[in-house]
Amino acid sequence: MTASRPAGHRSHAVVESPVGPLTLVAADGVLAGLMMTGQRHAPGPETFGVRDLAPFAEPARQLDEYFAGDRTEFDLELALAGTPFQQRVWKELQAIGYGETISYGQLAERIGQPTAFRAVGLANGRNPVGIIVPCHRVVGSDGGLTGYGGGLERKQFLLALEQRVSGQALA
Repeated sequence: MTASRPAGHRSHAVVESPVGPLTLVAADGVLAGLMMTGQRHAPGPETFGVRDLAPFAEPARQLDEYFAGDRTEFDLELALAGTPFQQRVWKELQAIGYGETISYGQLAERIGQPTAFRAVGLANGRNPVGIIVPCHRVVGSDGGLTGYGGGLERKQFLLALEQRVSGQALA
C-alpha cells in the first residue's frame, strides 16, 4: 500500500543484500525509503533518523524472500513523500508484473500522459523505495537498460533475478 504522509519520527537500519547494503528508512514506523550505496538522488544520512531495527523486521524478511526467489510481490505499508505526479508514477510502477519490463513511454501512457515520458523518467528516478516499488522494470524504448539510480549493474542483476525465477524472457 502506498501512502503520502509527512515525515515524522524517522529511524533507519542497514540490511545486507546481493546488491550491497540497503539502508531502510521509516517515518513513524512505516517504510519511507530504501537507499543503495552510491544511489543517485538519495537524501543525506542526516535525514535517516536514529538507528533502530524494530520497524524493519518485515521489510527485511520480504527483501530476503525476494532475493531468494521466493517472493514476487511486496506487501508492505509505504510512506512515500512526493508530488501527486510522482505518486501516480510510483503507483503504476507497482502494477508492472514480476519479470516484466515496460518502456518509459508505455509507463507515461499507463498514467494517461503519453507525451510525459521524460517527466515519468524523472519521477521514476526519484522513487524513494527502489526494488520494492520496482522502478528497475522500466527500460528504454528499444528495450535497453537505461537510467537506474542504483546503477545499471544493479538493474541488470534485479532483472536477471526476476527473469530466472519467473522463466520469462524480458521484453
